[in-house]
Amino acid sequence: QVQLIEDGGGSVQAGGSLTLSCTVSGYTYTVGYCMGWFRQVPGNEREGVAAIASDGNTTYIADSVEGRFAISQDISKKKIYLQMNSLQPENTAEYYCAFDGRFPSCVAWPQRKYVDVWGQGILVTVPS
Repeated sequence: QVQLIEDGGGSVQAGGSLTLSCTVSGYTYTVGYCMGWFRQVPGNEREGVAAIASDGNTTYIADSVEGRFAISQDISKKKIYLQMNSLQPENTAEYYCAFDGRFPSCVAWPQRKYVDVWGQGILVTVPS
């Protein structure tokens, strides 16, 4: 059973940086996968932020965070990272790690219906 373990959330002042990480466990297939991050604030839909294919050939970054956020991975650890710079209060949200084993090239990103496994969520707070 695939499980996602998230780490790195917290509170940071506006203009600061945080790095989220997510490790996948229980995935034993040799076929690749797509992993990434969504975020959600109360009352809004969960939106895709960034994703990366396990072969490293494809990354996705939402327009709203382009230039400030970056996604990377350590494939040997089955771990992805979301580096978030120049954080602003509007970036405050619950961030969810997501795993898609059906479309390893991330072609289905950021459609939520193709996410196979969700992390439990990790809070990022940027006070105004």
